[in-house]
Amino acid sequence: MKKEIKIFCFGFGQVAKSFIKKLLQKKINFRLSTTNTKKTEFKKIGNKKYTSYHFCDDKFDSDLINDLSTSNKILISIPPRDGKDLVLKSFFKNFKKNNFDWITYLSATSVYGNKNGKWVNENSSLNPSSKRGLSRLKAEKDWLNFHKKFNLPIQIFRLAGIYSLENNILKRLNSGSLIVVKKSKHYFSRIFVDDIAEILILSLKKFNPGEIYNICDNYPCSNEEIAKYASNLINIDLPKKINFKDLKNKILKDFYKDSKKISNRKMKSFFKYKLKYPTYKEGLNMIKNHMI
Repeated sequence: MKKEIKIFCFGFGQVAKSFIKKLLQKKINFRLSTTNTKKTEFKKIGNKKYTSYHFCDDKFDSDLINDLSTSNKILISIPPRDGKDLVLKSFFKNFKKNNFDWITYLSATSVYGNKNGKWVNENSSLNPSSKRGLSRLKAEKDWLNFHKKFNLPIQIFRLAGIYSLENNILKRLNSGSLIVVKKSKHYFSRIFVDDIAEILILSLKKFNPGEIYNICDNYPCSNEEIAKYASNLINIDLPKKINFKDLKNKILKDFYKDSKKISNRKMKSFFKYKLKYPTYKEGLNMIKNHMI
């Protein structure tokens, strides 16, 4: 890791940014290129200058090809569209050539579908119930197919619901935008963005191509439980609960359709990682301290 690494991030949202900020904190030597959907720009994160290339649907700045071909670490956080992975669709030739030694594809636990509150792990059956879950599963299969055909060094991280200092239930409660849905025995898993970044960094050294890992905390529970804790934490009354059948929001409806508890045993065992935020309580307490 002493030698400079060259990172290319397809998409630069909260997970990718958190990963890069942690690399800067740890003083790891790297160069960076990213993509965005608007226009090519020269930017800065912390003290790190980088180029953010235009890439939207199948249109992209041709200059990014050179940066991609000289990169060795690739992080893909762009979600698929209509079952197609946009990165593979536009750059499959580059991934066939395979000059990379680390590729991480960020998927989602929606690939499991509804398990009626039962525990699932990486070997559980995959039966997505939403269009987004089906697209994720198709993209995972396409990347794993490239791994088998072209010896592509890829790992897949199935991320649970992400929360962070910027996006969290305390902010939604404060702004009056929180919706609390009444649905019995509804379980879901989450993960604080800092923990994802730490595991990504560990995986730069400890890497097993072709593997899939669930990335989540230790304590799946209902959204109602988290909402109650959040309201007590910042002393704000909860909004009136909405029955699941009365939900109009399609994304929320898809979310509440699925109930499952995600196991993170494989992640913790392989990466030897102890979560900074093992449950939502540690995460929300930290966020509250930043709000003061």
